[in-house]
Amino acid sequence: MTRPSDSTSSPGVVDAERPLTGFRIGITAARRADELATLLTRRGAEVLHAPAIRLVPLADDVELEARTREIVAEPPDLTVATTGIGFRGWVEAAEGWGIADELLAALGSGRVIARGPKATGALRAAGLREEWSPDSESSAEVLSHLLADGVAGLRIAVQLHGATTEWEPLPDFCDGLRAAGATVVPVPVYRWVPPDDPAPMDRLIEAAVCGELDAVTFTSAPAVASMMMRAADTDLVAPLQHAFRTRVVPVCVGPVTAGPFDAMGIATTAPARARVGALVRHVADELPARVPTAICAGHAVRLLATTVLVDGAPRTVPRAALAVLDALARRPGAVVSREDLLAALPGGGDDTHAVETAVARLRSALGVSGIVATVVKRGYRLNVDHPVGVGLDRAADHEERVP
Repeated sequence: MTRPSDSTSSPGVVDAERPLTGFRIGITAARRADELATLLTRRGAEVLHAPAIRLVPLADDVELEARTREIVAEPPDLTVATTGIGFRGWVEAAEGWGIADELLAALGSGRVIARGPKATGALRAAGLREEWSPDSESSAEVLSHLLADGVAGLRIAVQLHGATTEWEPLPDFCDGLRAAGATVVPVPVYRWVPPDDPAPMDRLIEAAVCGELDAVTFTSAPAVASMMMRAADTDLVAPLQHAFRTRVVPVCVGPVTAGPFDAMGIATTAPARARVGALVRHVADELPARVPTAICAGHAVRLLATTVLVDGAPRTVPRAALAVLDALARRPGAVVSREDLLAALPGGGDDTHAVETAVARLRSALGVSGIVATVVKRGYRLNVDHPVGVGLDRAADHEERVP
């Protein structure tokens, strides 16, 4: 299978400045979605946005206010800050209740641990100083650190970072502390709920299930959980999981976000640093490297979810024609009968003239001749310049990477 890195002599395989040309990428972020979309489109991608979650305003959260006043009245021995946005929001909410100074004084009277750089930044901005923070941003690593030090008899405030559902399994952080003898005060700094309008998410799920997305990006574990919950509501969990295991690449901002996929046995990819900019750069590096390239009739051809790149130029191909090319790409160089191609068409049918029409439209859309060859009385084949086995099958390429 020829990859872009192996085909540097092939014309226009990857545009260095717009490496995501022709790729269609789903965005589930609620916050910073515009920034993420802009960064992806600058690199050539088409973006489909569907916010997966909606955060409950902190100042309206009665439970948070009650826990905050409890902490002010009885300061904890230790506080664990898990997210930057959550901690900042907690302080802002306390300001609205007129007890921000009292809260910070209570937290500052004890030890403070941050789960990662974002939480560290939020603590320092509030005038607090953490005594320790892991590089991995892992709750499990924080728990191991605390258990190694010993927590028996300590009163520990733990800033939670969202609801837990069957789709969002998080480490049993609080239970682990309690089992070791600590008194835990869980602080629900924000809660997430599904978006008011499920239509955009329904469209995103349908696009993923139909193979009309190359990747979907996730910036939080709740976004994964919410998407799966909506898929369950519409009886599409199994097809969506299958899509993520085969053709649609789930790209997570970091290991915490990937947690729900790990629990489902679905492989993900993530940048080394959990940042939006790093996520975009990772997408721009990773997706082109996953798409095979075939040299057909002297042209570099790459099959994406809704687009075909011919010598690096995107070609919009009708859905039926794309289905034909996809079927041919699964058996590069081999003859595929009209009957088999008919079965691959959306909706199927029993008239092989539909295949001839789809092939004609495919050839016209590709804009160059010779890529699809007619084999008289037998069918059609992808006219690859290399032996059988060198081709475009996106699904097979993705499956190769699943551990």
